[in-house]
Amino acid sequence: MLTRIQKKTLKLKGGRFAIVASRYNARYVDAMLREAKKILLQSGAAEVKILRVPGAYEIPVVASKLARLMAPGFDAIICLGVILRGETTHAQHIGEAVTLGLTQIQLATGVPIIHEVLLLENEEQAKVRCLGKGHNRGAEAAQTALEMAKVLREIGDEEDIPF
Repeated sequence: MLTRIQKKTLKLKGGRFAIVASRYNARYVDAMLREAKKILLQSGAAEVKILRVPGAYEIPVVASKLARLMAPGFDAIICLGVILRGETTHAQHIGEAVTLGLTQIQLATGVPIIHEVLLLENEEQAKVRCLGKGHNRGAEAAQTALEMAKVLREIGDEEDIPF
């Protein structure tokens, strides 16, 4: 059962964020993208860079390049996509590959990678999670990005650590 989005009013003045969003299943991804961007801008973000890719499978390579070339420029990178299961195991393989890729990028670069590439059973689940009034995974992704950026700013850089 889904829980209702807890709207938070996090502020992160000057934050820089990137959103990598697939064009496949655009109806759902675009709705998540709109909400994520809205929340980031309301938080005081100085920059929200949006990059579109063909599908979910292409998200990790773009996120990786952004994290490597732009770090420490971005406070977080949000990844948005919707994978709908079909009659074969293809969707499962795509979902697992994306998850593994995004996890590796985050750990290798230290840049928070917010994973909202959804593997869903059907369009009804997509409607609830992407188009519903009480639920929007894009909004949740933006809130997570803001929280992670705040936590990492509190920790500081390696040269800030006294040991």
